Amino acid sequence: MDRIIFHCDLNAFYASVELLSYPHLRDLPVAVCGDPSARHGVILAKNEPAKALGVKTAETIWQAKRKAPDLVLLPAHHDKYRYYSKLAGEIYRRYTDLVEPFGIDESWLDVTGTIHLFGGDPVALAHRLREEMKRELGLSISVGVSFNKVFAKLGSDYKKPDAVTVISRENYRALVWPLPVTDLLFVGRASAKILAAHNIRTIGDLASADREELLRLLGKNGGQLHDYATGAEHSPVRPAGTAPPPKSVGNGLTFRRNLIGEEEIRAGVQMLSERVAMRLRRHEMKCTTVQVAIRSPEFKTVSRQKRTDAPTNVSREIVRCAMALIESCWTWTSPVRAITITAVGLLPEEEAGDQLDLFTPEASEKREKQEKLERAMDELRDKYGRHVIRFASNQTKAAREIRGDQMEEPEEL
Repeated sequence: MDRIIFHCDLNAFYASVELLSYPHLRDLPVAVCGDPSARHGVILAKNEPAKALGVKTAETIWQAKRKAPDLVLLPAHHDKYRYYSKLAGEIYRRYTDLVEPFGIDESWLDVTGTIHLFGGDPVALAHRLREEMKRELGLSISVGVSFNKVFAKLGSDYKKPDAVTVISRENYRALVWPLPVTDLLFVGRASAKILAAHNIRTIGDLASADREELLRLLGKNGGQLHDYATGAEHSPVRPAGTAPPPKSVGNGLTFRRNLIGEEEIRAGVQMLSERVAMRLRRHEMKCTTVQVAIRSPEFKTVSRQKRTDAPTNVSREIVRCAMALIESCWTWTSPVRAITITAVGLLPEEEAGDQLDLFTPEASEKREKQEKLERAMDELRDKYGRHVIRFASNQTKAAREIRGDQMEEPEEL
């Protein structure tokens, strides 16, 4: 028997949550945006009237205003979004314990084993969920119903807002295959460009393409995308907390002002590296490679990566790698708009043993001591707040200024 998978997408989530506080704005074009003074002046979400005027997520405020001069701009409140996301998850879990979040506003539900408890009709249950969400939270959802996760997501995207779409074995060729290949999960810009060069522009084109040729063009991802297009995807719905370990851990930040000089850039790198190292320890992982992306005020981005001396989740070693990378590709006098630091090549801690170095046998012992110190700092921050303790190297004038200027958390990647 086929599985019954729902994909529930909270429509225009950020904007919908904000409009709960401003119901009189509901019929006007409204967008949620980042703080222009923090140089995050882009559209994060928009409601249906704004969408009808051509406003798009991720475009700049001035671009959106050219399309919709009367656009109402509201600031973002991420604590609110996390709160309502949690409430939505509680509604989903009334019907199944197999609920897999996909970002803050989307979730997959596997109701195969519980559908008989709620009447046995998947479409009726999807509408029931939709009505409960609207009645209890004042939010609307679009629900895709299908036999796998990929088609369920395509279903929730197919008709919005506040709708239910069924993609079955009987109708998926008619509904899914005419769609552009970019609508398929994990078809990014680079993959789409390669596929287009080989006349693969729709999901149907992808489904009829030779699988071996796709593997040659896109590697392992090519075979996976072919499975997605043909309906052969069968990954399980994984409840929160049971997902596979991350393949990378990164944090990026656009600074409120440009950083200039080695001291200021180091202060920014230290702040990001501490976050990356802390998240690695919480995942019980260590990295073998550090990647750095550094962006100028003109939006020129340079990326480099470097292997670590040994698997690590220690911020000091991540800083050392990151600064060496930046020194190799950047001049200290060139202003920096944004930095992203990513730990890749991750290993579980129990598999990440040090390779002994005959010339510096004390390195492993120093690394172990530093890791214990940083774990102790994690415990203090968890108990008393993230600002309770810092390294002395983070008390420089530049570091204090950057922390004072930068009120936002680095973005997790």
